[in-house]
Amino acid sequence: MVRVETADRVHTISFDRPETKNSFTVAAAHELVDALETAEREDARAAVITGDGDAFCAGGDIDAMAERDETPGEAYERVQSTLNAVVETLLTAPFPVIAKVNGDAVGAGTNIAAACDFAYAEAEARFGEVFANVGLIPDSGGTVLLPALVGLRTAKELTMTGRLFDAEEAAEMDLINRAVPGADLDESVDELLTTLDAKPTETLGLTKRGLHENIGRPFRDALDREAHLQTLAYGSDAHETGVEAFRNDERPEFR
Repeated sequence: MVRVETADRVHTISFDRPETKNSFTVAAAHELVDALETAEREDARAAVITGDGDAFCAGGDIDAMAERDETPGEAYERVQSTLNAVVETLLTAPFPVIAKVNGDAVGAGTNIAAACDFAYAEAEARFGEVFANVGLIPDSGGTVLLPALVGLRTAKELTMTGRLFDAEEAAEMDLINRAVPGADLDESVDELLTTLDAKPTETLGLTKRGLHENIGRPFRDALDREAHLQTLAYGSDAHETGVEAFRNDERPEFR
């Protein structure tokens, strides 16, 4: 369901069901979580999520939906252990995760891209919160992340109309970072990885924790959390290295 390739501590995780436009399944969810957890254990500096073929992820597998026979309790447990587990793992991974959207990313595909720390897409890729078209609400973190990224008014419009939109519009509404010509997608992501490689991964992970954990938190609690994380940063080797390099007017060489 997913294929993992590792080079220079970057784990590239590819959805590998191109015959179904990489539709998302229970097995794919479990394998994606396992791949990200393995990346953490192996001290990855970044992960890239992409798709095989001409699509990133076409959303949930409609055939599986049609065949599903479960109680409400079973449905709840399935969503918690798959879709919710994927989003939580993306948000808490202690390294940057980049969505390299090589083609259409709709439904769960849109929201997986939204849950990544960065999202670059080829300009012709289409996005869409198409859940209402099959009688569902947005999942894979959509009800949480989409309003935070694009604003509540736009989130309502996208989720209630289920319309498709291209990567240029997705970038304009801040759902993704950048739309680029398809031929330039690999190079654009590689340039981002090079930039991130010059920064301390531990510090990036703490920054990510602060941004995610403070979403919706009361202001004073958020400042307290920020102070806690900054205290961890103060005690890190990265801080010591950065301060020493600054005092010597040198470029820091982080481990």
